[in-house]
Amino acid sequence: MSLTRTELTQGLARTPRKLAAATKIAWTRGAIIVASLLLWEIATRLGGNADLIAPPSAIVRALFSQILPDAEIRTAIAVALLEVLVAYALAIAGGLALGIAIGSTDLARRSLFPIVLLLYAIPQAVLLPIFTLGFGIGPAAKIAFGFSHGVFPILVNVVAGMRNVNPLYLKAARAMGARQSDIFRNVTFPHMVASFFAGLRLSMTMTLLGVILAELYVSTGGVGYFTKLFSETFDPSPLFALIGTLAAMAIFLNELVRLIERRFARWKDVL
Repeated sequence: MSLTRTELTQGLARTPRKLAAATKIAWTRGAIIVASLLLWEIATRLGGNADLIAPPSAIVRALFSQILPDAEIRTAIAVALLEVLVAYALAIAGGLALGIAIGSTDLARRSLFPIVLLLYAIPQAVLLPIFTLGFGIGPAAKIAFGFSHGVFPILVNVVAGMRNVNPLYLKAARAMGARQSDIFRNVTFPHMVASFFAGLRLSMTMTLLGVILAELYVSTGGVGYFTKLFSETFDPSPLFALIGTLAAMAIFLNELVRLIERRFARWKDVL
């Protein structure tokens, strides 16, 4: 797709407005977060139950006094992060390959995609005993369970993105002698970027959920073990600190995916 000088100039002129809007959104988001934390602190101090919900100040103290100084907890968090990354990488590879295979032809899409949606509708939690029987209670079971959560959002969004490509573009590319790999790289993929990366962000959240669920039920010394320990001993401060650490990990990975998405979607900024 070629851009005229006028279109490029107009796109560049819109850039300061986009930056100003992004700055305004960031300040608004930050203000909401700060206000929510203040309300949380005030509510728990004045009328809350410290045995159930800890104030943010207590959570921060627990993070630096109980969570981070403990070598076993640090190791458990690092292992959980590694399991999430491995499961996520496998989900990306599997979801992208299966999505392209299913979405590339009308026959495959009509025959296989309903089966994928049927499997996607099955609650993954009920399948955890099967993963435990097949992979044991070690990291392999947690990676496999995280993969089963993360592969479907990518697969479904890849197929949906391929269906959104204008058929005229495909016919024009074939008429000009483009190979299938060229069509995918220059026609199909640019038009499925938004859908694909939406699937990546959903997959990251679901992969983390799958790994943590497996940790809760089959772990004997990981993040799930410490989560159950803090909850069963009614110690909410380190529990919330541990949950906050996992949430920060998910936010970081999602923002990393968002940065990669911007890299592949830069051409939209000048349209």
